[in-house]
Amino acid sequence: MLLDFKYVEFFVANAKQASHFYRSVFGFTGHAYSGPETGNEEFVSYVLKQNKIFFVLTTALSQDHEISKWVRKHGDGVSEVAFASDSVMDDYDYAINKGASLSDKYTELVDSDGVYKIASVKTYGEVIHSFVDDGQYDGIWKPGYINYYPEDLPGNKTDLLLVDHIVGNVEDNKMNDWIDFYERSFNFKSFIEFTEDDIATQYSSLRSKVVKSNNSRIKLPINEPAEGLKKSQIQEYIDFNNGAGVQHIALLTSDIVSTISALRENGADFLDVPDTYYDELKSRVGDLDEDINKLKELKILVDRDSDGYLLQLFTKPVQDRPTLFIEIIQRKGCQGFGKGNFMALFESIEKEQQKRGNL
Repeated sequence: MLLDFKYVEFFVANAKQASHFYRSVFGFTGHAYSGPETGNEEFVSYVLKQNKIFFVLTTALSQDHEISKWVRKHGDGVSEVAFASDSVMDDYDYAINKGASLSDKYTELVDSDGVYKIASVKTYGEVIHSFVDDGQYDGIWKPGYINYYPEDLPGNKTDLLLVDHIVGNVEDNKMNDWIDFYERSFNFKSFIEFTEDDIATQYSSLRSKVVKSNNSRIKLPINEPAEGLKKSQIQEYIDFNNGAGVQHIALLTSDIVSTISALRENGADFLDVPDTYYDELKSRVGDLDEDINKLKELKILVDRDSDGYLLQLFTKPVQDRPTLFIEIIQRKGCQGFGKGNFMALFESIEKEQQKRGNL
């Protein structure tokens, strides 16, 4: 059974610099390293950690390596979303038998610290999903990696706890195919759907469905563009990414006010939210534990459903291409995705699209 998110791997043009960015801005610490110093002559990987979040930043050491080709095509972005599994072989066999395509066959990596089990399948675009079991491995990360504990960088602690959800953008009329894929090959369940009536402005719109694992710890929304007067943000992503891929990673915090304050001081660049958004906030979402003036100052969005409310904010793209970005989210009962904020979010993204000349 798939239990939780294990790690997210990024293929990037310069892993050392990308590592510095996520450490200095988002508050990650160094955890593990693989490269020429460990006998790895193909690529360099920096594993970063923050509470239960693991980011792996990887760069090829040759222009002819498949990783280099991936980066030339897509730019810096997410290449792999890995899940913790209590039986890699069973989960892998199930996925393959239900139609998933092989990426990397089941492998047991062994060294003096134990056995690390992994297998991978292909998903949308050139993103893969790996099933990982390191329950019998006592090393720092996996065979071929050493400790990586650089000195802490100046900056404020951000207290990001875990990966809440990861969103994929796929081509028009492909969303249902990928939802069916997750239901069939991963035994995930659909539980939320948004139509173009839910997520639209006067210019553009999208459709979205969400699948989740049986224990609800893995949540994967899938977006596709819908026809509008101008180019959807999803289509802009697909154009610049040269295909489908991971649009954003949502990171959970237990105190979004302090987290966003720290991130802003660290230099994180967030989408703008107009002050008018907060004029009717209390009447729309009711009483909040947080000070609305502070939420307005930090530009934090709020949405409520029958189970409670959530607070969220989105960064601008974290690389030059307008593709991948990061969401910061705090949940106070609400298990949705901020449907009431979609209009404000879309309008903010469209302002950035307009600046780029892509609306």
